[in-house]
Amino acid sequence: MMTSPDKPAKIEALIKQAEVCRLGINDGTTPYVVPLSFGYRDNTLYFHSGPKGKKLDLLKENPDVCFEFDRVTKVMEAENPCSWDIGYQSIIGTGKAEFLETPEDKIKGLEAIVAQYSDRPMKIPESGVKNTVVFRVNITGMAYKQNSV
Repeated sequence: MMTSPDKPAKIEALIKQAEVCRLGINDGTTPYVVPLSFGYRDNTLYFHSGPKGKKLDLLKENPDVCFEFDRVTKVMEAENPCSWDIGYQSIIGTGKAEFLETPEDKIKGLEAIVAQYSDRPMKIPESGVKNTVVFRVNITGMAYKQNSV
């Protein structure tokens, strides 16, 4: 999957507006999708977690992931329900998860997450990252799609 060459500005804008990233993780032969808060910097997604959980166990087994962002822009009702339409923007991408180990790397990831939700500069204390798992997804491809009804 390649990044659409004519869509980088639209991709950046949609990610900047997003409040949730849906991360698809492999659970054997079954997909496992989890909505997460996130940060985005330099073609990399950042996530945080408590020290235990299913998503962490699955990511350790197989770091290959997919992710999705979307935004509904308009719902077009019609008398016939089969004629309804929806305006949307979406991104579907792929990448490889990598756990961050050093306090410096974890803080960098947490700063990216904070920046997604606030313009306020905030200092992440090193003591606050001790029991926090931070991982990044190095993006290997993204595709943007929209329907402007």
